Formats: sequence, C-alpha cells, structure tokens
Amino acid sequence: MIFDAMTRVWHSPEQLGFELTDAVRALSGRPGEIDGTVGAHARALECVGAALVHGFRSYALQAVVPPEIVASMVRRQPHRLVGIAGIDPMSPSWSEDLDKAEALGLAGVNISPSAQGFHPTHSNAMRLFDRCVQSGLPVFASRPGCMTASMVLEYDRPTPWDEVARSFPKLNIVLGQFGFPWIDETIALLSKHPRIYTETSGIASQPWRLYTTLLLAYEAGVLDKVFFGSGFPFGNPASAVEAIYSLNSYALGTHLPSIPRASLRSIVERNPVVTLAMKVPMACGSSSPTPVTPVRSDVRGTAPTPWR
Repeated sequence: MIFDAMTRVWHSPEQLGFELTDAVRALSGRPGEIDGTVGAHARALECVGAALVHGFRSYALQAVVPPEIVASMVRRQPHRLVGIAGIDPMSPSWSEDLDKAEALGLAGVNISPSAQGFHPTHSNAMRLFDRCVQSGLPVFASRPGCMTASMVLEYDRPTPWDEVARSFPKLNIVLGQFGFPWIDETIALLSKHPRIYTETSGIASQPWRLYTTLLLAYEAGVLDKVFFGSGFPFGNPASAVEAIYSLNSYALGTHLPSIPRASLRSIVERNPVVTLAMKVPMACGSSSPTPVTPVRSDVRGTAPTPWR
C-alpha cells in the first residue's frame, strides 16, 4: 500500500498569507493550476492507500491553515488519513494551538523554521519539542511548498537538528525534502540519530536529483529512514511514485549503480504511523488517543484496514 507522508490542504491560497499566496500564483503560471482544496486532494490521492495531511501556520506571514480543516478531512476518512497540526512556536498562542490540535485528535506537529522565522534551537521551539515528547507527537520540519524572499533559508539547515536530537533523544523528527539543498547533512543526521527521518517531497519531481539522493542514502545504509512524500499540491502523488520506481532507468546500459527495487518499494510503502509510533484517536475530537494497529500492506487493490 502506498503511504504519502507529506500532503497539504487549504480552502483557498489566501490562507497561506499574502506573500505565499503571490508565490503560489506565480509558480502555477495561471490561476487554479496549483489546487490545494479538499476536493483536489481527494482526486490526487486516489492512487494512494493512506496519507498524512499537514496544516500550516506562520505568525510572521499571517498564514493559517487551522487544525479544524485538517481534522474535518480526517473525520471523513479516518481509515486512510492522519492529521498533522501546523504549529508556529513564534506565535504567542502556540501552546493553546497545540492543546487544540491534540483535542482534535491530530497526531503530529508540522513546523517551518524558514517561513516562521526561528532557528531550530530557539528557546520557544525547544519548549515546543519538550511538549511533543511528553505527548508522543512527532515533529515534521518542512517548507510550505515554495520559498519567498523574506524566508530565512539558513533556518532550514539540517545540522542544528543535531542539538535538538541530542537534547530530546525520544523525539521523532522528520526533515522534509531530504533537507534540500543540504542533502549530505541530512544523510549524516540519518546515520547518527535513530529518531531522525526524512521524506521525498520536493525532490520527487526532480528525477536525476531523486536518483542521486536515494543512491547516496542507499550507500550510507539509511534508506530505511526515508518516507515517501509527494508534497501535494506542489507535487503529484502518482507522478512521484512513478519517478521512484523508474529511477534505475538511469543505470540501464551504463556503469552507474542501481538501487534494489525492493528498497524503492519499501520507501513507497513505509508507514510513518507505525514507524513513528503515532497515536491515532478513537474518534476525531476525542482527547483519549490510542496506539495504532498497523495498516495492512499485504492486500493490493483493496481499501486499507482501519488504524484501529
């Protein structure tokens, strides 16, 4: 079963704040080409068995994709969607926002240091990470799909997460987009820390970079810490899966090394809910989460077994 670890949703681009809204429209080339609405999400993920749905918040950019939107989607398809709350540690209300997200049954936290304007070891962020450890919530560090001039790219650098991982050894961390453009740093962290992972969004739409990146990860022995992420709506799940399975075409008729197909399949089918020990609630809105039952991946062409 295909599991997409990085998808986003919004009711309208304006929820991303004026700066990101303009960037999304410029990136799309024409209005409506990048569609992050609930309906577009459902259509794009028809080829996917299950997915994580990420919210987004940036106090600096005046952007809010609230947890209620994510929780509403999960409530409609609890057997195949898991919600991740967008939390901004620089927002004065971050603690209350986290409380609300937990009450809604969301099972993880998404932060975006470059878009939210903080270094990963900022005291507010460290307090958030401490709360996540206490609640058993994994932290996903990612960009909201595109960059704008005001974002601080340096804050997305992977190496500061070494201190975070040393300070919170029980915290599960997923570095988005393989830490691009610092891919080597990400691979070093994957090798060093047992609870640091990454996912393929962003680079999944760049076949050569995807090939060289996954080859480096394979040679470093860390492919088992890579999740499949399409990056919807900035990436298409079907195209991203095809790109992964087609990677070895670069090696055909050459001396270039290939990656075992079984290893590529394990990326596409790796279940972050199980790997990260995420808690799926009894029902959306319940404050009493329960550990998940792994989703069956042995039956193809059928609906996935419910989390519980």
